Amino acid sequence: MTSTASSMDLRPGQAPHDQRPTWQQRLRRFGYAPAGDAPAGDVRDRLVPPYNEPSPRLWQVLGVPPVLAERLTRWSGWGGPLLVTLMAGVMRFWHLGSPRAVIFDETYYAKDAWALVHRGFEVNWDKNANDAVLQTHGHLAIPTDAAYVVHPPVGKYVIGLGELVFGFDPFGWRFMTALLGTLSVLLLCRIGRRMFRSTFLGCLAGALMAVDGLHFVMSRTSLLDGVLMFFVVAAFGCLVVDRDRSRARLAAALPADADGRVRPDADVADTLRLGWRPWRWGAGLMLGLAIGTKWNGLYILAAFCVLAVLWDVGARKVAGAHHPYLAALRHDTGITFLATVPVAIGVYLLSWLGWILSPTDGTGGYFRNWAATDGRGGHWTFLPDWLRSLWHYEHEVYKFHVGLSTPHTYQSNPWSWLVLGRPVSYFYESPSPGADGCPADAGEKCAREVLAIGTPVLWWAGIVALLYVLWRWAFRRDWRAGAIACGIAAGYLPWFMYQERTIFLFYAVVFLPFLCLALAMLIGAVIGPPGSTDTRRLIGASSAGVLVLLIAWNFIYFWPLYTGTAIPIDDWRSRMWLDTWV
Repeated sequence: MTSTASSMDLRPGQAPHDQRPTWQQRLRRFGYAPAGDAPAGDVRDRLVPPYNEPSPRLWQVLGVPPVLAERLTRWSGWGGPLLVTLMAGVMRFWHLGSPRAVIFDETYYAKDAWALVHRGFEVNWDKNANDAVLQTHGHLAIPTDAAYVVHPPVGKYVIGLGELVFGFDPFGWRFMTALLGTLSVLLLCRIGRRMFRSTFLGCLAGALMAVDGLHFVMSRTSLLDGVLMFFVVAAFGCLVVDRDRSRARLAAALPADADGRVRPDADVADTLRLGWRPWRWGAGLMLGLAIGTKWNGLYILAAFCVLAVLWDVGARKVAGAHHPYLAALRHDTGITFLATVPVAIGVYLLSWLGWILSPTDGTGGYFRNWAATDGRGGHWTFLPDWLRSLWHYEHEVYKFHVGLSTPHTYQSNPWSWLVLGRPVSYFYESPSPGADGCPADAGEKCAREVLAIGTPVLWWAGIVALLYVLWRWAFRRDWRAGAIACGIAAGYLPWFMYQERTIFLFYAVVFLPFLCLALAMLIGAVIGPPGSTDTRRLIGASSAGVLVLLIAWNFIYFWPLYTGTAIPIDDWRSRMWLDTWV
């Protein structure tokens, strides 16, 4: 007995080795559910889950006739998102030209956009050009001297399109960012609906972004980050649609049993080719436009490519593939690469067409004649001069970006972004009582500010939501949580590599849509899953409703700071919740 006990090396009360729980069993106390634990059934429903529909009891309580209820349910997939988008658009276009000033970095992008759409390259403007633009309503000569700029042209072409249609003034250069900001709400509603299989949660995600202060301010300012955010959301939406379409095709190819239920089939899952997948090519186009707006789109491209491949692996695994990674490598990875990387590079190069076609005699774009002057000789002379000149330009821009460390009053470390540690003041004036909207009875000067800051309650609740989706991804293997976490990580984590660089909170607008998706997912969990008791639903819905109302109230409370509305200085101070906001 002694020798046997010592060979097992058991402590008192410890189970034998073959009876000890596995690591998966230990993790179940935290909610871990391996993929193999998914309930057996029709594989078609696991590949392409059906959409949730409102309970008939809801329509009965509201007194809606069955025929009308059926129509409302059918129309809600587009009707709900369009109503949310209408609300967002009205807010974003309301007094869009106010303040009538060149605010913050509009001093660069508004004028660069005007030069691009007329000359094909950016130019050096006179130091008093801002005042001249406002005084002449944009009717002034465009300089000819090329300027050295450090961002690709796509975002500025987008801004310039609004200027061409509506004029070279604040409304004109803000029009396209307001339009894309509004459309991004529509995209998020539809993306959320498709991911959560719930029109309500999809519309909630879009509505949350519609009432976020940072998104609102960036939609009403001609900066590049709002344009970048739109292309990133559009690319993600294309990938989500492609995921559904490819999984539906995979499900359609699987055999059905005698009861009509679709079952896994290793041969189909390992060998089926899913075609050219046009939505994946659409994602490549959007990612190319994103990179052509700002270079940090490259991180989004890399993250989304990995995400798309993992989705393909997961689909083939659910369909019964014996070797899902190998099958995805053979049949999916190639098309993923072709539809994203070469397409994105091609779109990026095409965005420089105005610069490429500009004169090479020194009167064209900056560095356009480099290959024919300073760049003569070397090992790469077999390449076209325009390509070598562009490569040199890009190299110089890269050196600028990695070395940018000039202190700025409103710079912030990415560690502080989620808590809104240091917002950026785009515009500030102190009008006297009775002037520029300041009430005559204000007593002292008012404050008139445009502050790039998110809705605080939304962002602080978003931190909890981010923790929730990380838990949901790690322990529940929920693809939706993983996709949301991927979007946040791709837009956020790269900035930690440049903590010494001069960076700003408004860069976070790129991952804001995914934060809103995370919060919508958390609110859905708070409300409760289908089948919950009435008491559980009542408590959950009440708690969720309170949170949403608090976010909406918080947005309304900070409205003057988002729109540059003049308010008494004491009211302004009451909104400076943190000392770092001043």
